[in-house]
Amino acid sequence: MSRAVGEKKWKFDFWDAFIHIIILVASLICLLPFVHVVVKSLSSDAFVIANKVFLWPKGFTIEAYKQIFSDKSIIQSLYITILITVIFTILGMLVTICAAYPLSRPQLKGRSVITFFFMLTLYFTGGIIPDYLLVNKLGLLDTIWSLVLPGAFSAFNLLILRSSIQSTVPTSLEESARMDGAGHFRILWSIVLPLTKPILATLSLFYAVGRWNAYQDALFYIKFETALRPLQLKLYYLVVQASESFELEMQFVQLSNPEVLKAATVVFATLPIIIVYPFIQKYFVKGVMIGSVKE
Repeated sequence: MSRAVGEKKWKFDFWDAFIHIIILVASLICLLPFVHVVVKSLSSDAFVIANKVFLWPKGFTIEAYKQIFSDKSIIQSLYITILITVIFTILGMLVTICAAYPLSRPQLKGRSVITFFFMLTLYFTGGIIPDYLLVNKLGLLDTIWSLVLPGAFSAFNLLILRSSIQSTVPTSLEESARMDGAGHFRILWSIVLPLTKPILATLSLFYAVGRWNAYQDALFYIKFETALRPLQLKLYYLVVQASESFELEMQFVQLSNPEVLKAATVVFATLPIIIVYPFIQKYFVKGVMIGSVKE
């Protein structure tokens, strides 16, 4: 029987195989360190101390995770981190949207000058000391708002959203809606936001991950209210004290090797973001591709 018309014979392509190998190696470089941390958190102290744990747990145990969930301060830190991340992301996106939409419309006079001042902040900042003095002057030290308000706006995200709106929402569409009696808020809610959903999801992920992983501001601003310490700050203290062989800050029963507890805490702090990411992955991929192809 003759082959069907149009059937292509498979042919080995060296460069295609080479690219696949490069992608595979790069993926393993990103994945294997995290796998190693997970394996270490599930291994017994003796094997970890002997440096015999690599990519498979030895002396399987979940004792470190039991200690994490039995410590109320860790659960409190997780709750604080989730609360701060949600508030920070919502507030950041609200401010970014309200600034990006008018800057993307040609009706706003002087928008180029305003955009320049926003862009200028990407190159020059006041520094840590002025930030601390400002937060102290406003009476925000040892409050949850010291972790939300100072970084709740990103000029970088603003410029991305502004460019996305300009390339996605044509001026003619806005003019048609205005002729039908729609105002700016109606246009923003019914036209702009639905059309820019991918980039909004991408920027929300940027805000959420940035806030979730941050600990330096909490290290400066949260001194006495230990109940407001986010999870990443707890992890920071654990890493420092484990490396210096001090008593664990989290009031745990001392392990023979703090590295096991440190690994378990890293996994515990990373899992929420890993769980959330697949649900917005399709929007993230679309968002990062916006503007990459010109018709």
